[in-house]
Amino acid sequence: MAASAGAPGAPAVEEARPAERSSDSRAGQLSFCTKVCYGIGGMPNQVASSATAFYLQLFLLDVAQIPAAQVSLVLFGGKVSGAAADPVAGFFINRSSRTGSGRLMPWVLGCTPFIAGAYFLLWFLPPFSSLRGLWYSAFYCLFQALATSLQVPYAALTMRLTPCPRERDSATAYRMTMEMAGTLMGAAVHGLLVSGAHRPHPCEDAAPPGPLAVSADATRLYSIAAAVVAMMYPVCSGLLCLGVKERPDSSAPASGQGLSFLAGLGLTVRHPPYLKLVISFLFISAAIQVEQSYLVLFCTHASRLHDHVQGVVLTILVSAVLSTPLWEWVLQRFGKKTSAFGICVMVPFAILLAAVPTAPVAYVVAFVSGLSIAVSLLLPWSMLPDVVDDFQLQHQHGPGLETIFYSSYVFFTKLSGAGALGISTLSLEFAGYKAGACKQAEQVVVTLKVLIGAVPTCMILTGLCILMAGPAPKVPSQDPSRRLSLQRRTSYSLA
Repeated sequence: MAASAGAPGAPAVEEARPAERSSDSRAGQLSFCTKVCYGIGGMPNQVASSATAFYLQLFLLDVAQIPAAQVSLVLFGGKVSGAAADPVAGFFINRSSRTGSGRLMPWVLGCTPFIAGAYFLLWFLPPFSSLRGLWYSAFYCLFQALATSLQVPYAALTMRLTPCPRERDSATAYRMTMEMAGTLMGAAVHGLLVSGAHRPHPCEDAAPPGPLAVSADATRLYSIAAAVVAMMYPVCSGLLCLGVKERPDSSAPASGQGLSFLAGLGLTVRHPPYLKLVISFLFISAAIQVEQSYLVLFCTHASRLHDHVQGVVLTILVSAVLSTPLWEWVLQRFGKKTSAFGICVMVPFAILLAAVPTAPVAYVVAFVSGLSIAVSLLLPWSMLPDVVDDFQLQHQHGPGLETIFYSSYVFFTKLSGAGALGISTLSLEFAGYKAGACKQAEQVVVTLKVLIGAVPTCMILTGLCILMAGPAPKVPSQDPSRRLSLQRRTSYSLA
């Protein structure tokens, strides 16, 4: 009788398990509205980053008329400030307690008004000229630090949206699409508003011996563009708060006590899949930043593409925005490591633009570069949750470690960008770049060609070699105590 009673009970248990898994899957699904609001929350930083990436260097050199050596210090100091803010933000976020709106959301809302003010003052031309380098260094450092303090909790929010990896990847795709749209909006709006400040100088008619005077119209146009972008911060952060609910950390142990920040950082930087991801994208992200920063300068001073600056920039960004959903499909269909080969598509075309700087070639190069930039931005943020999952399967620790992963990743990539931009801008000083001059020396032209061709090529190829050669994460055995965590991984991995 005992055997006969147990026999019918076993199928009932087996039938209940798929139903339970189905219920868990439905509970982890995100609504369309949640995904859109989550993506909108990342737009302001991308709008501002796009404007600074393409136009800040030109503004500092030709409008503020700061020497190239000082511009190098401004860019380097700002990037280092943003990089240093990453572990600091991660430390304080890791130690903060959960509030009614979550543990990460208050950080996003608290940084919003301050970063909007810092961004506006970054594009303001002060009445004094002797200390302009110090003015822009201070506000660029402040802007980068605040942008980091907002971006770290926002990026870490991915792990708090849902325990389902497919839904996290879907939310990441929404986020990247909206951020790409923000990047496009930043370059388009800012570029169109300030286009009147960079009309071609009549060098053929008269060659002034010194720098050209800064027009009041140029300063007014830059201030208007800065105000428009600054207003996006409170609007988008409000929509993020209204449309997204932060879930409690499901990986927390019953005791609720996690590791300290420094102990967690020591563990994360020794995790092989994380090391591979970080080191490879140190080179790739630095290459993208160099390409963005010098494209406008190249079109303005090293080729006859001055009238095509807006068209080339918008072609890059439109291509990146439209190809992001395609890359998400490729990523899911063929795997993340296979998708990484899309980054190197821009390599031959970047060299082609430096060798043949004509308008048709420039637009073709811009389109292909947009494809590579899209996958280079999507890939690391799709891989990071997998790395976090792999780490949590091997080290059962308390909450907050995803913040350490995200903050340290941004720290290392920003630090590499700081070095690349600082050294490359300093090379313009050595080449003889004259701030505000209507025509640059031939050495400057050659330097700009190298900076948009050879330098990004070497960095991208080095990063891809590291990404492909590094070790893949080891999947732990499927013991019952880790079955729930393994269900979160599904088919996604770095292998």
